Amino acid sequence: MFVHNQDWEAAQRVAEAHDPDSVAEVLVGQARRALEEKDFQKAEGLLLRAQRPGLALSYYKEAGLWSDALRICKDYVPGQLEALQEEYEREATKKGARGVEGLVEQARHWEQAGEYSRAVDCYLKVRDSGNSGLMEKCWMKAAELSIKFLPPQRNIEVVLAVGPQLIGIGKHNAAAELYLNLDLVKEAIDAFIEGEEWNKAKRVAKELDPRYEDYVDQCYKEFLKNQGKVDSLVGVDVVAALDLYVEQGQWDKCIETATKQNYKILHKYVALYATHLIREGSSAQALALYVQHGAPANPQNFNIYKRIFTDMVSSPGTNCAEAYHSWADLRDVLFNLCENLVKSSEANSPAHEEFKTMLLIAHYYATRSAAQSVKQLETVAARLSISLLRHTQLLPVDKAFYEAGIAAKAVGWENMAFIFLNRFLDLTDAIEEGTLDGLDHSDFQDTDIPFEVPLPAKQHVPEAEREEVRDWVLTVSMDQRLEQVLPRDERGAYEASLVAASTGVRALPCLITGYPILRNKIEFKRPGKAANKDNWNKFLMAIKTSHSPVCQDVLKFISQWCGGLPSTSFSFQ
Repeated sequence: MFVHNQDWEAAQRVAEAHDPDSVAEVLVGQARRALEEKDFQKAEGLLLRAQRPGLALSYYKEAGLWSDALRICKDYVPGQLEALQEEYEREATKKGARGVEGLVEQARHWEQAGEYSRAVDCYLKVRDSGNSGLMEKCWMKAAELSIKFLPPQRNIEVVLAVGPQLIGIGKHNAAAELYLNLDLVKEAIDAFIEGEEWNKAKRVAKELDPRYEDYVDQCYKEFLKNQGKVDSLVGVDVVAALDLYVEQGQWDKCIETATKQNYKILHKYVALYATHLIREGSSAQALALYVQHGAPANPQNFNIYKRIFTDMVSSPGTNCAEAYHSWADLRDVLFNLCENLVKSSEANSPAHEEFKTMLLIAHYYATRSAAQSVKQLETVAARLSISLLRHTQLLPVDKAFYEAGIAAKAVGWENMAFIFLNRFLDLTDAIEEGTLDGLDHSDFQDTDIPFEVPLPAKQHVPEAEREEVRDWVLTVSMDQRLEQVLPRDERGAYEASLVAASTGVRALPCLITGYPILRNKIEFKRPGKAANKDNWNKFLMAIKTSHSPVCQDVLKFISQWCGGLPSTSFSFQ
């Protein structure tokens, strides 16, 4: 009756006197009334007197008073504290910012109560994406408390947990400083690196653990590479920078930077660029690289030089005066290469001999272009085209015979023109058939024009020009006015052949025409270099009367190649 009427004092007095077991129920009822009136403190006291702390804990949870719940739990039911703490943190996370405030408040409560481990756990769990300042403050507090009050192993665990969280919100410096407090040098360096604080990372490595200096440098290089900051990388690792320029296709920048390095580095990247240009079908640009930077005698470059030569001699539109500078560039690069080979371990090797032949061919082509610019040298140009036939192992054979035939025809040497152009037509048919086996070599017996030559993969002369040749050869054949025999000289040999078939004696080729020198030889200081006096004087006279710069350039090259010019150079008697 007293309980029903809420006369708690009377109820308590009766219970204590007559029914001690019901005292707790009276206290609980009284506590419920206090809770209804929001008098939590009074309710707590009553429930504790009733020895019902669990009920007090439940009421606090229901009311959202987690701090009080945790306090009761800690003091009266410590076995449930960890589970309650986890439940509280889950609830706080669900409530967002309001929950975070409660978590911070709870952490402060644990801190004030000297429960530092629990305070640290609470501070570590603070998450509020909209308030990075609060998170930084709480996490730093967790680290500070652990360093001050917790055992060393726990310190390290906490700092290793806080560091990445700080880095995650962009507080790299704070993380690094924290790591340094515990002598975690590598972690501090990584924090600075992640924050792109390269100077700080380098300073820490240098002052605290020099073993990491190389590590920082390597990371910096990788960073610059990944960011594409090649200009900065140049000052740190020039080779890595050059490789990155290559990767980015910044070839001009690459070569410009490489020119400031040593010769070996420069030519590594010149070779890479040349290879790239050749693949792109720009052998002329690759040649220009070697004109500018020289041609070292590196065996690994030999295929590049050969490919440039092959592409050049196969190019259309080069049988003219306008092509002089292209041929002169090829000639000058091959000359530079041969001069370098003489001083290298490749001196007199088969490769050296092949490049010397290529140089001779390039000289003939350049001299031919120069002669094509001066009317009085047209027979010199024709002889050079004919002389080139002895080198068809290295030249497109169809193109060589076409050019020799057209040149002979232009100066009225119809016998040779007919034989060469007839051979050209046979070659075009052989290219179509894919084999040279059916060729008749009888016209070239006892000459130094080779029979064993590579089969061109394609026609080098356009179809319209091929048809013109076919018509001319057919007309001449029907006229039957030409004798199909190559002209012979006083040796009884083909006049352009260096070797006399009857004796096997080899004559030197004339530097101006490529024809054999049989008499009136002008010799130069360098062995094996000579000219026919008549041809030599004819060339000098053409320079004197025409003032042709390209012919003067040929003369300048011959002087360089042959160790100077003969003292009779400008004697025209």
